[in-house]
Amino acid sequence: MKKVLLTGLFAMSVLLLCAQDSAQDKTKEGFGFGALPAVSFDSDLGFQYGAIVNLYHYGDGNRFPTYNHSLYMEYSRYTKGSSISRIMYDSDRFIPGIRTTIDVSYLTDKMMDFYGFNGYQAVYDGDLREQSRSFYKNDRNMFRAKADFQSNFGQSKWGWVAGYTFYHFNMDTVNTTRLEIDKPFKSLYEKYHDWGLINEDEFHGGNINYLKAGIKYDSRDRLTGPMTGIWTEAVIQAAPKILNSHFPHTKLALIHRQYFTLMKDMSLAYRIDYQMTLGKSHVPYFAQPLLITSFLTAATNQGLGGKNSIRGILRNRVVGDAVGFGNFEWRYKFLRFDLFKQHFYLGTNVFFDTGIILKPIEMDFTAVSDTDKEKYFNDFEKGKFHSTIGLGLKIGWNENFVISVDFGKAFNKQDGNTGFYVGLNYLF
Repeated sequence: MKKVLLTGLFAMSVLLLCAQDSAQDKTKEGFGFGALPAVSFDSDLGFQYGAIVNLYHYGDGNRFPTYNHSLYMEYSRYTKGSSISRIMYDSDRFIPGIRTTIDVSYLTDKMMDFYGFNGYQAVYDGDLREQSRSFYKNDRNMFRAKADFQSNFGQSKWGWVAGYTFYHFNMDTVNTTRLEIDKPFKSLYEKYHDWGLINEDEFHGGNINYLKAGIKYDSRDRLTGPMTGIWTEAVIQAAPKILNSHFPHTKLALIHRQYFTLMKDMSLAYRIDYQMTLGKSHVPYFAQPLLITSFLTAATNQGLGGKNSIRGILRNRVVGDAVGFGNFEWRYKFLRFDLFKQHFYLGTNVFFDTGIILKPIEMDFTAVSDTDKEKYFNDFEKGKFHSTIGLGLKIGWNENFVISVDFGKAFNKQDGNTGFYVGLNYLF
């Protein structure tokens, strides 16, 4: 699948290079904003059109680049049906002393990736993908309403995290007629259903109500693109039976991020993330890729694989009952400017991403023929990493609005080849 991006990043870079005044030590008062047209073309999804706007209020500017209020809005559609509709509000002043984040999103994906379970245990066959563009795909419509809260214990760097999230998933096979693509044989998603690896009551999706609670330690010098500090979380996210009649389950996430300043505007940053299912509860397949976090930096946080976790490997390639992954980045803001009374910088990042299945999803192969088992499955092997290396470009606008471009290359052909991503914010 080829993807041609028609963003305004090149034009913006040229404008930035025309500016002369350094913005290294300047602040911002009152309102600030960032805006970006959402324009691209995808051979499976069609043309994307829409806009992203982020409004900030900095008050008197004495906390800059920390903002008092942020309102993020995105609306974009693809001509063949996929879309992102999202509004997010973030503030530590709405409820004094408590950071409040409200997110309401409706996301449709007419070609959502599905590569099976347990990473390399599920064989990836590039020839099948060429023969049928819908083979490793399904259709997902997802509505999400989130309310997250966090605060410190007094003046300490330690604090608490709490929240509630409602999901509605509507899952189906790809509508190949609408997308005008051939379907010579069943998709892997359908085969997993036929084999009983996806239960009937979860095949078409459902609702999930999550309650979240945890503790954190946060000594970052800033929220976006920090140069120093630690940000660590231990969070339990539960779908209790009283709120979830069909899919009760509980997950635990341990996330550690750390930032080191090497010199002015140059830093090292890393994130280590461990997520597991507690007990023997069954997690529906459509919820297994969801990654727990106290703050979303993108429209979704799922994987492993893709722009939010392991850049350069196939999206959702690594799905298990317990997973671990790490991101390691060198970051450098090499040029700062003022333009139209706004502060900008150009930056770059070099990264290494890696992930692993620590506990596989149990699968009963009784209904799988020997021929299909040999074709679509390997024996599960512990200790097999999915790794990538890559390079990125960052364009910062008033410090908090960051246009991000990342290119990643997979080490193993079973994880695909390369990934190219245009979005917002640093990965962590």
